[in-house]
Amino acid sequence: MRSRERIATADRPPALPVLAPPLPPIAAAARSRRKRAFDLGASLVGLFLLFPVLGLVAVAIMIDDPGPPFFRQARLGLGGRSFRLLKFRSMRVGASDLRGADGASVTMSGDPRVTRIGGWLRRTSTDELPQLWNVVRGEMSLVGPRPDQADQLALYAEGEHLKLAVRPGLTGAAQVLGRNARSWRDRKRLDRWYVRRWSHALDARLLCLTIGVLVRPQGIETHAELPPSHHPT
Repeated sequence: MRSRERIATADRPPALPVLAPPLPPIAAAARSRRKRAFDLGASLVGLFLLFPVLGLVAVAIMIDDPGPPFFRQARLGLGGRSFRLLKFRSMRVGASDLRGADGASVTMSGDPRVTRIGGWLRRTSTDELPQLWNVVRGEMSLVGPRPDQADQLALYAEGEHLKLAVRPGLTGAAQVLGRNARSWRDRKRLDRWYVRRWSHALDARLLCLTIGVLVRPQGIETHAELPPSHHPT
């Protein structure tokens, strides 16, 4: 908890700190290659170790609500290029995607669109595990800003495109510092803070903090009401 407070107070996101001089291109490229090498190795090991669990989860999803176990969605990747993000399906087949005024998807406790096993998948973040494959493919990193939906690019305010300068992550600063309890704009400020402060040490800190968030989930739902048309009849 103290480590999380140091990120939130001593480093003071989303108010951005004074920046160090940029690294020479050769040094920056070397750091990027090291990050990619770690991402690739760790995600391959993770997929190998978790393969039996992933298979059981896929079967449980299809038993609970017949349909495909995976959900694919167009998301914004490095440089604004679109890619297909992979998740375990946590909503009923054909469920609508509700958005808030800021373009962020609305999720909430007791959402009738979410299946029984889907609620557990979301609480434990198990629905995100298939994105290890996106990491293997080079579309994502283990740590970085979470990828927005492709159509949210039109809603970016000035300066928010900075998050597209790095690969999106499986976890990141916004995920360990409030998740959906923070507004979409606030999460974007954390994304920009991460890009400006990125280092291998920061990635290691965020990965360690992610473990704590998984043990004690918080900020998974947004506080909103479903329109009457989306309640079960």
